[in-house]
Amino acid sequence: MTNNYELYKVFYWAAKTGSLTQAANALFLTQPSVSHAIKQLEESFGLTLFYRNSKGVSLTQEGAILYSYIEQSQILISLAEKKMAELKNLETGVLRIGGSDSLFKHYLLPYLEDFHRRYPEVGIQLLHGTTPEIMGYLKEGKIDLGVARMPIVDSHIEVREGIQLQDCFVAGCAYANLKDKVISLETLLEHPLILFSRNSRARMAITELFHEYGYELKPEIEVGSVDLLIELARKGLGISYVAREFVSKELEEGSLFEIKLDVELPPSQVGIMNMRNVPLTTAAQKFMEEFSL
Repeated sequence: MTNNYELYKVFYWAAKTGSLTQAANALFLTQPSVSHAIKQLEESFGLTLFYRNSKGVSLTQEGAILYSYIEQSQILISLAEKKMAELKNLETGVLRIGGSDSLFKHYLLPYLEDFHRRYPEVGIQLLHGTTPEIMGYLKEGKIDLGVARMPIVDSHIEVREGIQLQDCFVAGCAYANLKDKVISLETLLEHPLILFSRNSRARMAITELFHEYGYELKPEIEVGSVDLLIELARKGLGISYVAREFVSKELEEGSLFEIKLDVELPPSQVGIMNMRNVPLTTAAQKFMEEFSL
């Protein structure tokens, strides 16, 4: 048995108000239309749902049982409509983004702070991971947006270009003898190097560059965060490879200096990812629009 939802809605308002006239007014229908809808519903069940009386209508025993179910569905529908309105107006919801610690801290943090200030009722969830992990989180529906270094090649994922990063080698005062000198890759390799772990895009890029020049890159220390790259270099444990944008403060204050090389290190592009042909949530769409990510 299938009944049109509109018939149940008419039944609900007639039962709720006890009046066909009031039900018609609430639904912007004519009274004959309401009477016809109720008749259709009664015929489909083969049961009488209302008694007609001088004051209007009242439920039969069977009608009261039906109303107990329909009332629950109407309450849920009303709550759903309210929730949709709240999501549209960003009065609730959640913004879910995947990325690395460094990109969160040095790139997205100011945008996230501003978004939270504007829409304090929207929760923010940050999921950390490598680029392959972030791509997996997108496909699994765990995040709405992903931030990672390019290239990002996947036919299911749409990518927008974000900021450009310029990686460089930096050192602390322990290597002051290298300051203001232009050195070769061979000379650089004579010193202990501190690099990201093997599965990071930054590590892959610099390893490939060294291979192009015929050198094998063997770091003394491997780490998983920019903060450790910076701190270990400051303490003199080696020369770190990091985005210049992420160490601007240290370079400015002089706790670190950039190693000048006789070859040019290519810049890298940050990409903003989302699933292709999958609509963004209102929160994610607003975040992208307002901050031109």
